Amino acid sequence: METPLEKALATLVLTFHKYSGKEGNKFTLSRGELKALVKNELGLGQKMKERNIDELMKTLDKNSDDEIDFKEYSAFLSALCMAYNDFFHQDGK
Repeated sequence: METPLEKALATLVLTFHKYSGKEGNKFTLSRGELKALVKNELGLGQKMKERNIDELMKTLDKNSDDEIDFKEYSAFLSALCMAYNDFFHQDGK
């Protein structure tokens, strides 16, 4: 039986692959695929404007290849986890 953490990890990986490869390389996210993932999978994504998506893409794309690979996606998720943790830590005070 999977633990909750194992389920969460599987969800993160499956979500990446749900969107990757629809445009080009099946192991990366294009700008359009990143936009769809953020808008469909994150509540804050529905409020993001086009320029915010462009800024996010530029920030995440560390090797400047105009695609987000799994390592870059993982760094994004880590940053989100830290932000959520900070929020809940501050909320608890």
